[in-house]
Parts: sequence; structure tokens; C-alpha cells
Amino acid sequence: MDSKPDRWKPAAILIAATVASAALWWLGSGLHPMWWATWLAPLPVLACALRASRLAAVIAAFAAWSLGGLNVWSYSRDLLHLPLGVILIVVCAPALVFALAMLLARALTQRGRIITAALAMPAFWVSVEYVTSVLSPHGTFSNIAYTQMDALPVIQIAALCGAWGIGFLVLLLPATLAAISAPQATRTQRTQLAAMTGSVLLLALGYGGSRLHAAAFESTTVMRIGLVSVAGPVRAPLDDAAGQYLLQRYLRAIDRLADDGAQSIVMPETVFATSAPDIPALADVARRRHLTLIAGVDYRAGSNRENNMALVFRPDGNAPATYVKHHLLPLFEARYTPGDDYTVWSPSNAAPRAGIAICKDMDFQALGRANAGLGARLLYVPAWDFDDDGWLHSRMAILRGVESGFAIARSARDGQLTLSDDRGRVVAETSSSHVDDAAMVAMLPVRSTRTLYMHIGDAFAWLALAFTGVAILRLTIRLRRDTPMA
Repeated sequence: MDSKPDRWKPAAILIAATVASAALWWLGSGLHPMWWATWLAPLPVLACALRASRLAAVIAAFAAWSLGGLNVWSYSRDLLHLPLGVILIVVCAPALVFALAMLLARALTQRGRIITAALAMPAFWVSVEYVTSVLSPHGTFSNIAYTQMDALPVIQIAALCGAWGIGFLVLLLPATLAAISAPQATRTQRTQLAAMTGSVLLLALGYGGSRLHAAAFESTTVMRIGLVSVAGPVRAPLDDAAGQYLLQRYLRAIDRLADDGAQSIVMPETVFATSAPDIPALADVARRRHLTLIAGVDYRAGSNRENNMALVFRPDGNAPATYVKHHLLPLFEARYTPGDDYTVWSPSNAAPRAGIAICKDMDFQALGRANAGLGARLLYVPAWDFDDDGWLHSRMAILRGVESGFAIARSARDGQLTLSDDRGRVVAETSSSHVDDAAMVAMLPVRSTRTLYMHIGDAFAWLALAFTGVAILRLTIRLRRDTPMA
């Protein structure tokens, strides 16, 4: 008879693996992820799940991801004031996806399909992320790719495959290591899988490194861009004293940035409320200082329509160009009517063709591709963060530039002011959280970049969907064939 310690040993190992994965996922996800921890997080629980019972494996995988996902609890409850049920969905939905991906990999591994198992897990995850991005009003907000924004060589793969390629790479490594360690794996399968995954990672990182290096040799226009956020009321009405006081503070800040050589200046989202698609004082300073000025406003066109709008004041003194935000934050922006047009223009001073997006628009890859398709090489983005999520939300926007090949000038209230190039490099950054005034001027390199992703879109996500579907179908057929008839 087995001794009591021997009987408890597998359970103790599985519990330790669950705790290790939870801790790594805590570090590698959330609002300020450590990119290296994300690559390691699935490995402990995956390796043990392949040897545990199916029920124990599911519990371990779900527990690891949900415990690690509690790193957004305070943000969701105290800052966003989300209901408990919504917070549980935010925490538990990724845990359920991870558990299902593990189950698929486990079933394939137990039937000797080692290479397919290693590919199926990241493919399943990417498939769910893609479907979620299409169906959810929050787009790609929870995408695992954003955990890698500090790993510049890794995120360059987005220029080929979009965010989907990054997520696949991150999960391919732990899935491969777990599959190689499985008792069912033969020596040949281990060798083939290690060679395949090693080659994929080397090619991806080599491409990323070479793309970063090549930027120094590409034709570049350097623009001096200013970003500014002045603390004050949101949607300040221009027809009252508070709105006029805030306007004067902005005008003084704009003059200071112009004195520092700014060619264009971006203000945050919904700074002012106005019923006229023009603000003469801003138009005057843009003409007088010969700069392009982008201001976010709450535009109230009569009693039946209200838009979250950006106004573009140009040096020529013509009427401002307008852009209406496409993707509105549910509940918080229920007052607004969404837009569906794009605003892209060629400045008169021969600067690169520029476009506009507003805050949450940058959570959606299609909008970035559309602007790039219209020739935009630089995107101006008025925004509004919620303090704690400033880093994450700014990096989500930055990845759009890597995917579709444009630089970004993003100015956010209560968050981050960032200038980033088409490789995702942050060339200048400051915070507007918990400060009265935030402003900066820096040189931003703008290139005429064309990416494969801009042309083929989400083809890689569709490939992941197809692979996942075929793997599940073949596994289902195999299970039915192996089930004895009654």
C-alpha cells in the first residue's frame, strides 16, 4: 500500500504549480505587466495538468488564471465602480478560456498528437480573442499582446500578423515546453517540436530586431510636436466663466509650446462643450503661431444630437476639420452619437499625411488600418485615461501604429501623453495624472511605412480559427471512434 505522503505528492505538486502560475500571471497581466512573466505564467500549471486528472487539471488552470487576474480588482471596483458581477466576468472569463485551451491541449497530448497540442493551445486562445474583439464593444482591450509592449523586438510581429501573432508567440513557448515534457511524447516528436518552435521564435525575433534596425535607414520626416493637458472641468462650457478661464489657460500653454517650436499641438478628449463647430480663439492661435492644433470637444448640435468630436485648426485659417469618435465607451458615453467617417489631410507645409482618432477608437485594429489605407503616416489622438490605466491604454494605441505603420501623438487627460514612432518606440512621454498641467514638446520621426498587416488584415486570426476548428473536429471524431457502442 502506498504511504500517505506518496498519495499526497501529486496534489501538492499541482497546488504549487497553480500558485506559481497565478503569481506569474499576476505579474505578467493587468495594468502594468512585466512582459517576461507572461511567457512563463502558463508553464507550471500546464506541465502538471497533463499528468493530473481532467477535473483537477481544469480546477488548477481556472484557479491559476482567476487568482492572477485579481490584479485588476481594485481598478475595476474602486476606480471604475463596476458591479461585482461584471468584475467577476472580467476576472473569470480569461480563466475559463485558459482552462478550455488547456483541456484541448491535454486531450490531444493524451492521444499522442504532441505537435498539434502545442499549436492548438495558442491557436485556441487567439481564436477566442479575435471573436471577442469582433463582438465586444471593448474591442481588443484584454488582448494578451499588450503585455509585451516593453519588448520591442517581440511586438514587431504585429506588422505582419497584427496583435494575434504576438499572442500566439507568447503562448507557443510554454505550450511547447509542456508538450515536450509530456510522458506521451516520443523522442522524435520532442525533437521536431523543439526545432519547429525554436525556428519560429528565432525568425520572429530576428525579424523584430532587423525591423528596428532598418528604421534608421528609412526616409524620415522629423516633426516637432507638442502635447498638453490642463487640469480643469470635463466638457467645460465655453459660454460660461469656468469654460473661458480654462480656455485662457490652454491658450497660454499653447503659446509656450509654440515658443518651444511645436509645429502641431494635441489637446485631450472633450476639453470643452460647444454648440458651434469652431472655437475662434483656438483658430486664431493656430493661424497666428502657424501650427496645427487638435482639440477634443463635446459638440452639441441642437437638442437631439451630441458628438464626441475633435476639431483640427490649421495655419491656413480655414474652417476646422472635424472628426467624430467611432467607438464609444458603453454607459459612460451613452449621450453621444458615434461617427463613421475618417479625417485625413495633407498639411500645406508638406508634412506627412495625418489622421485623427479619439481615445477608445485606438482599441480597434480596423480603424488603424483604415487610416493607414487613406495614407495617414501620423495619427493625432485626443484621449482620456482613468489614471491607473494610463500606461496600458496608451500602449494599446501605440500597437496600432506598429500594426499599420504610422507614428502617434496622443494627449490624454488623467493619463499618459505619448509620442511614439511606427516601430512602437516611445520617443517622449509624460503623465497628466494628479498634476495641474502637463505639457511637452519633442521631435517625432515619421516614416512612409507600409506593413503586411495593413494589407491582409486579420488573416492570421482566421488561420488560427481554422486550425482550432480542424483540431477540435478531428479530436471529436477520434473520441467517438474510441467510444465503445452500448
